[in-house]
Amino acid sequence: MTSFGLLLERARGLAAGPGRGILGIAGQPASGKSTLACALAERLGTDAVVVGMDGFHLAHAELRRLGRAERKGAPDTFDAEGYVELLRRIRSGREIVYAPEFRREIEEPVAGAVPVGPDVPLVITEGNYLLLPDGPWAGVRPLLDETWFLAPPEPVRLDRLVTRHRHYGRSDAEARYRAFGPDQHNAELIAATEPRADLTINL
Repeated sequence: MTSFGLLLERARGLAAGPGRGILGIAGQPASGKSTLACALAERLGTDAVVVGMDGFHLAHAELRRLGRAERKGAPDTFDAEGYVELLRRIRSGREIVYAPEFRREIEEPVAGAVPVGPDVPLVITEGNYLLLPDGPWAGVRPLLDETWFLAPPEPVRLDRLVTRHRHYGRSDAEARYRAFGPDQHNAELIAATEPRADLTINL
């Protein structure tokens, strides 16, 4: 098991390197990606900012138009090309970049919510599909200096996921259907990408 202290030191090393570093944190739904990313950024202070892949969720109205609303969270329910382009702009580090942010309380992305200044040495990006080798997602991995894959025990992850769905208004039955149905299909796809990570973390 890798301790948080060791992960923090590894992140500090990326921040101290030449040029801007981009750390990717991947994993299945409710594996703890955003929690770890935010904890690292809090400790690193002005040396890091978090940019979530979830900011590139398609709006719910667009998902309904495309007939994909019931599969929200699947790879084709994101603007993957937009995410890759944002990472390219972040990588260049020449100007301030405004990234979108996903707000769970409204289940929608909000544009321009996260400023990434040119003087920030480390950007931490987290999401499900950072290591997916197919389609536009294949453009993500080459833009990351290092990628970690979070792999908590499966019962722990599923319990967190059901709890999250209930917290945001789903009934217990709806939460369990979502976690063990559509979310689990995506989780299996994500699990297959673990070997592409530089480090697997069992927190």
